[in-house]
Amino acid sequence: MERPSSSKPVRVAVDIMGGDHAPDAILKGCVMALDELPEGDQIVLVGPGVLIREMLIERGIKDTDPRLEIVDCTEVIEMGDSAVEAVKTKTDSSIVRMSEMGSLRHAKHCDVVLSAGNTGACVAAASLCMRRLRGVIRPGIAVTVPAFHGPVVLTDAGANPQPKPEHLWQYGIMADVYCRQTHKIENPRVALMNIGSEEAKGTGLIKQTRDLLKATPGLNYIGYIEGRDFFDGAADVVVTDGLVGNTLLKAAEGMAKSLFKAIAAEIMHQDPTLVMKFEPVVKAIYAKNDYHEHGGAPLLGVNGACFIAHGSSEARTIRAAIRNCRTYVRNHVNEAIVKRLAEIEQVMPRSTVVKSENADEGVKV
Repeated sequence: MERPSSSKPVRVAVDIMGGDHAPDAILKGCVMALDELPEGDQIVLVGPGVLIREMLIERGIKDTDPRLEIVDCTEVIEMGDSAVEAVKTKTDSSIVRMSEMGSLRHAKHCDVVLSAGNTGACVAAASLCMRRLRGVIRPGIAVTVPAFHGPVVLTDAGANPQPKPEHLWQYGIMADVYCRQTHKIENPRVALMNIGSEEAKGTGLIKQTRDLLKATPGLNYIGYIEGRDFFDGAADVVVTDGLVGNTLLKAAEGMAKSLFKAIAAEIMHQDPTLVMKFEPVVKAIYAKNDYHEHGGAPLLGVNGACFIAHGSSEARTIRAAIRNCRTYVRNHVNEAIVKRLAEIEQVMPRSTVVKSENADEGVKV
């Protein structure tokens, strides 16, 4: 597996038709990102060619700009489409064509691909076109969540709502590597999301995952955490299933918006003259906790690099996501994951990790 060194140019393929605000916000974000591109790096715009060229002209960008390439396609996978069926039937869609370019075997290979479109379709297309990294059982999404004490990597955030223990175990390992390589945390604290911190609590899935994480050499596993601990700096990596992870993210997003509205309303109610005084403070806090500034989440485990952005991504979300895509490639995350899994395989062979389907699924609360 060859990936570009830090000195080589990085090509980022972007699905122009993915997201609630596509194509306008997506293309605008790509144009904004052009100013941040190092010499030689390139953004590949995947979508209807005529539409892309018209929109570029409106923004004063020539389609001959060496920083851009356009890949024409005729179909779009909608947010409401069945993921697997859409990937199989809409083979000329922007998500499928983008994912094909993420394959190391593609003639116009891109180092990393990005979409704010149908998450299930992105996962299915990336898994189909890029396959898995050596040693990976199933890919998972790792989202960097801003918190007061620093970023927290949450995995899985939506790719796998019904995981097995070995899936969650590997998510913890891959997220640990991602945290080290990208966030430069030397020894990340890895925790497992549970309904309580006591060892006796949790499902069979949770307990089996706990045992695997505990047995993993070199992993700083610190035990269970509850939902209320997530934003308190208790851990650097939090492992959970895709259903819980995605629900947690969206609940936190909604709560943050509601809280800031409540603060603004209360200030207005108490003393409208304080609005101007507190506005810079509120804006600064919001900026530090704004998911738009942490755009895109890697699908860890695919043999390539795939980033999935929030469906409601704005232009600045896409600009940040492109920046994060390039950082991921230049920090050689995939190579580090393969190396780490190979090291663990020597101590914990897969045959000893994969558990029986008849494991205890009882719940203790």
